Amino acid sequence: MSSSILEKPPADAAQATGDMKLNIFFAMLFLGTVAYFSFWGLDYTNNNHVILFILATLFGVFMAFNIGGNDVANSFGTSVGAGTLTIKQALIVAAIFEVSGAVIAGGEVTKTIRGGIVDLSQLQVEPMQFVYIMMSALLAAAIWLLIATKKGWPVSTTHSIIGGIVGSSITLGFMLSGADTALALVKWDKIGTIAFSWILSPVLGGAAAYFLYSQIKKYILNFNEQAEQELLKLKEDKKAHKENHKKAFERMAEIQKISYATAMARDAHTVKDSDFDSAELESDYYKELHEIENKRNQLNATKALETYVPIFAALGGMLISGMLVFKGLKNMHLGLSELDNYLIIGMIGATIWLVTAIFTKTLKGKSLDKSTFLLFSWMQVFTASGFAFSHGANDIANAIGPFAAIMDILRTGEIGSSAAVPTIAMLTFGVALIVGLWFIGKEVIQTVGHNLTKMHPASGFSAELAAAAVVMLASVFGLPVSSTHILIGAVLGVGLVNRAANWELMKPIALAWVITLPAAGILSAITFVILTALQLA
Repeated sequence: MSSSILEKPPADAAQATGDMKLNIFFAMLFLGTVAYFSFWGLDYTNNNHVILFILATLFGVFMAFNIGGNDVANSFGTSVGAGTLTIKQALIVAAIFEVSGAVIAGGEVTKTIRGGIVDLSQLQVEPMQFVYIMMSALLAAAIWLLIATKKGWPVSTTHSIIGGIVGSSITLGFMLSGADTALALVKWDKIGTIAFSWILSPVLGGAAAYFLYSQIKKYILNFNEQAEQELLKLKEDKKAHKENHKKAFERMAEIQKISYATAMARDAHTVKDSDFDSAELESDYYKELHEIENKRNQLNATKALETYVPIFAALGGMLISGMLVFKGLKNMHLGLSELDNYLIIGMIGATIWLVTAIFTKTLKGKSLDKSTFLLFSWMQVFTASGFAFSHGANDIANAIGPFAAIMDILRTGEIGSSAAVPTIAMLTFGVALIVGLWFIGKEVIQTVGHNLTKMHPASGFSAELAAAAVVMLASVFGLPVSSTHILIGAVLGVGLVNRAANWELMKPIALAWVITLPAAGILSAITFVILTALQLA
């Protein structure tokens, strides 16, 4: 084997060194945050059931770690795949907005499952048995997410934790009262809505993205492509014009050359004035050159960018703002009426439209491809940031909810109807999200951003915006949907427009969606039996 194969190029070596430093930094940050929280939590729980608390903390942050590797990676896959963000830039955006969403708007109170997917009121459940249910659910959901993430399958973290809770609850019911009572604990109608969401979520996401991206492609991308072709033709005409006049000039007699060169010099001075009259031009060279420039100006190559991009940008801003106001900030109790919220959304939309419209006017004469990439890159970063904040505010509950219930029981010795979530817990789990994204999120990012279909900032923006719109509408109408499934459907919708969707890859992903709930349930049942046998309380 040659030495050139064995030796890494200097750039690769520098990148590897940088990645190693980041690995060490995130590992230390993760371990330090968890260690600090553990010491704080032991005091918070009055040093009750120390071993259980330490185990529950490890299970909880492990779950948050895997949510970061799967769900957060899924959210940023389109941005990285489109080339809008590098993985490191995505990490920075995720760190700021995911953690901010978790800490600022993660909810003062996280409800337990007492009125959720299972009904434990039929059993005489002891507090420690409830703790085992939640611990089993956390570990089982985390293990399943880790398996799916390493395979590059984006799956629903909500369905994972629900499957875990169902599995451990049925196991407890079987131990206490037999199979009939155990199965009766589950609210099967809600399980049915989850199964329905396997179809509804990707279909809605795909339809919305297909419509949105087809409009962007029709009114912006296709127009730009035609304009680029005409600009290229004009550039070739300009080049041919110069060559023809050069040859004609060389054929002139000396006295003609002097006369013509003098006329061209006067014309060169004339065209320096932006408001010159073409009738003042003397030479054929500048007259024909002026006609070519006129054709270029009449083409108005940036028309689509100036007309339609501000509209799509404003629409995106309003939808993301709506998601933040109605979902991300709903737990902050800001005291705003619905009218206040709609006015805020409208002001944001109007501001974005105005700023974008002004900015697009500065792009005249610049590369259409680069200008389009730049505009949609900015728009995509905005949608990704809003998605991240809302995700941190809502989906962190899949890890922090069961853990908050465990901490409350360890502290009070009783099962409450709700459990307060300390800020330090939100921060710790938010850090675990980001660390998970860095260490294990690359496979899911590759799937969403590259493997299902090729992404461009315009198509990535369409997928994210369509997903945000469907999440918002589903929340308003109470439809059972999964944000993960919606975004995957949106990516496929973009692929359909481009006729480049990877349906072969979608098969194992769809299968993973179907087996998420039972897989997490089985793992949780096994974990519950082990914890019960160990009697760690």
